Amino acid sequence: MSVETAPARIRFVLVGTQHPGNMGAAARAMKTMGLGRLVLVAPEKPLDEEAFRRSAGAEDVLGDAPVVATLAEAVADCRFVLGCTARSRRVQLEELLPAVAAQRVLAKATEPAEVAFVFGRERTGLTNEELQLCHAAVHIPSNPEFSSLNLAAAVQVLAYEVRMAILGAADAPVAAPAEPGFGEAPASHAQVEGLFGQLGDTLDEIDFHKGRAPESAMRKLRRLFLRTELSEQEVRLLRGILSDAQRMARLATNKPL
Repeated sequence: MSVETAPARIRFVLVGTQHPGNMGAAARAMKTMGLGRLVLVAPEKPLDEEAFRRSAGAEDVLGDAPVVATLAEAVADCRFVLGCTARSRRVQLEELLPAVAAQRVLAKATEPAEVAFVFGRERTGLTNEELQLCHAAVHIPSNPEFSSLNLAAAVQVLAYEVRMAILGAADAPVAAPAEPGFGEAPASHAQVEGLFGQLGDTLDEIDFHKGRAPESAMRKLRRLFLRTELSEQEVRLLRGILSDAQRMARLATNKPL
């Protein structure tokens, strides 16, 4: 798959944006770097005149941006999701510098696969629950004494690194890694999230946690499975195993099947 077509599979997702003008400025930052797929997740306010004014020529990117209710919906068909965040979060994710993140995203988009950069709210960023939907985190190493970075500026940094990765790969295209499962179709983000939901239910039904808080175990299991790049067939196999485990647990406790 050509590197030149990769930008069509790279989306920038803004979650819970509080100021419409920042959405317009983000659209402008993307278009200057040749990127045009913007997704808006539950913005606090709808797009307005200021948003389109600050897009300054990127009105098409902003106007075409779908608005969805949840991050899970925004990345449901993605195979690689990167959350842009500051450090020191409770959710333990691999942390990538922007240039490395751009290379990883480009490699995935060239396979081809749908990929996403996710940006959180201006004041509070992404929640831990939203970060759990990401495969890795991106950290922009700003000045620790003044680390606050405007949303559009953060988008510009990542968009620039993607642009540089594309230009650098023009003469030496990114080699596509082997598909998971020896050529089997890769599982989408939504399919893997469905597996996680059933896994959590199963662990509860077999009393795996034994009174302990389940969050820690689920975070570790999520990281484990996200590293493996499951195929659709592998997800179906695992969910079949979980279904049998649930059935046996219900038989053991005389609960309805």
